[in-house]
Amino acid sequence: MTDDRPTGFQRARSAEQRELRKQAILDAATQLLGEMGVGEISLRELSRRVGLSKTNVVRYFETREAVFFELLNRSLAQWIEELSDELAAARPAAPAEVTDTLARSLAERPVLCGLFSALGSELERNISAEAAREFKLAHVRLLGELADLLRRHITTLTAAAARELVSLTVVFTAGLWPFAHPSEAVAEAQRAPELAATKVDFADRLGRTLHITVTGLLSLR
Repeated sequence: MTDDRPTGFQRARSAEQRELRKQAILDAATQLLGEMGVGEISLRELSRRVGLSKTNVVRYFETREAVFFELLNRSLAQWIEELSDELAAARPAAPAEVTDTLARSLAERPVLCGLFSALGSELERNISAEAAREFKLAHVRLLGELADLLRRHITTLTAAAARELVSLTVVFTAGLWPFAHPSEAVAEAQRAPELAATKVDFADRLGRTLHITVTGLLSLR
């Protein structure tokens, strides 16, 4: 039996049906990310999890990378909306409180952080120029919304500095996340007292890094 075997799904014909199929694929990708890394998830495994043939999945997303691009942007949009509520509830009065809230909020979203970590190293390697353009345009727009949100809470940031802060937040997240979530072998090795200092607390380290970044950006004014 091949991976392109028939399934019980009927072809989606309306826009609403197509969106439901896409969401089912994204939900399956989210489930798989809770079990393994991005690099371990093939289009075949994804199709099996969602209950569609590989051919049917490709009707909605041309590659597995396209699935994760869509999931990344949707997760980012949801996070920005929730972060706005978190910042409003916390009523942060100082930049350090804003960056701490930002870091803690990101730490609670492993799918988003994992996708940020895989963005440059894996996800942008096997996709068409048109698909990349579509993803980047939506991604840049969302990052712009995040910059506007942060600027409302750190009012001394210029528009350019807020955009740079957002860009660096993505870079720092991508770099810190894998070190904060090492392999089982590395985690076991770090239990040794002499290696305790090598453990990375993601929220704490990211919050401090972002605070230092904001301090530097404000001093450049």
